[in-house]
Amino acid sequence: MSELNDLYQEVIVDHSMRPHNYHAMADATRKAEGYNPLCGDQVTVYLKLDGDTIRDVSFEGRGCAISKASASVLTEAVKDKTRAQAQALFDAFRRLVTEGPVPAAEEASLGKLAAFSGVHEFPTRVKCAVLAWHALHSALEAKTGTVSTE
Repeated sequence: MSELNDLYQEVIVDHSMRPHNYHAMADATRKAEGYNPLCGDQVTVYLKLDGDTIRDVSFEGRGCAISKASASVLTEAVKDKTRAQAQALFDAFRRLVTEGPVPAAEEASLGKLAAFSGVHEFPTRVKCAVLAWHALHSALEAKTGTVSTE
């Protein structure tokens, strides 16, 4: 189990120090901002939708390692997914970080998102982990205003 924890730690550190898809998207069809007043994390998620499919996704922002890593992995996880598939990933991810271990099949479907399985042990970090996901949901729903974790 220690090797798995080391791997998960490596994924989070790598994505927080070298976030993937970290840039503004000039031709985004949707965008949403998120803010965590508890710790000051801020994120903007950009989407390029083609019908019901997320063709491209990126983010910008500042925050803790968990927040930035979660946003980075999110961009890889939802690219080329439908809105329904992205929502299902969010639901599974939220269960993982709030409740802890999920069934093996569900954890396998999360891919690199499973690296956040230990977050449930630190309740104040859950909001950091889900911030970008709330912004994604807001962008998919074309909601205006900043999403807050409060």
